[in-house]
Amino acid sequence: MGSVIEVEDIHIEIEYKKIKNMYLKVLPPDGEVRVIAPKRMSEAEIYRFVSAKTEWIRTAQAKYKNIPKPVEYRYETGELHYLWGQRYELWVMTGAPNRVWLREDKLMMQVKAHSTIEEREALLEKWYKEQLKTAMRTMCEQCVEITGRGPQEWRVKNMKTKWGTCNVTDGRIWLNVQLAKKPKECLEYVILHELTHLYVPNHGPEFKAYMDRFCPDWRAVKKRLNEPLR
Repeated sequence: MGSVIEVEDIHIEIEYKKIKNMYLKVLPPDGEVRVIAPKRMSEAEIYRFVSAKTEWIRTAQAKYKNIPKPVEYRYETGELHYLWGQRYELWVMTGAPNRVWLREDKLMMQVKAHSTIEEREALLEKWYKEQLKTAMRTMCEQCVEITGRGPQEWRVKNMKTKWGTCNVTDGRIWLNVQLAKKPKECLEYVILHELTHLYVPNHGPEFKAYMDRFCPDWRAVKKRLNEPLR
């Protein structure tokens, strides 16, 4: 169960979980503010916690306002899509079977007549997932050699707020399908980042020291990863 409070005209969504500590998040793309709180914590305690963070919240929300909003695709001829940082013009044709492929500087999509936006989106996402998995085969092996650690399992899925996650307990690493749109150096950075969590679960000084060793220019690559594609 959750609730909503207002703190200095800031709309705060509260989500209660079986945890010990409280967490504050400002989420993309619109700067939505969410508090993850222990189940027994009162709204008065949450209000005091958020009130002390209002300046930080407004700064974080301002950053999101300056970020261009995601393109709303209709998956029609003439749209621009990306693979490994390169821009391709989408060409849609009718036929069978449903498939996607590259032809020089064009991204070709063959679909049945009267296909829906949702069907085209699902087809393209499936293709991106295949591209990512193909690139991962070699890159994951290389990154495991660099770090000296590997997970029990690699998985791929679409994620809204994270490029990757590492479940240290289960030894499982997830990578975001959207990485297939970014330059391959960004994929390498995310893989190294998640593998480093097998040494250090947080992002403190020890984690950064490992990253400096495994990927010396990781800060610059991280910045490029989070920049919009042009």
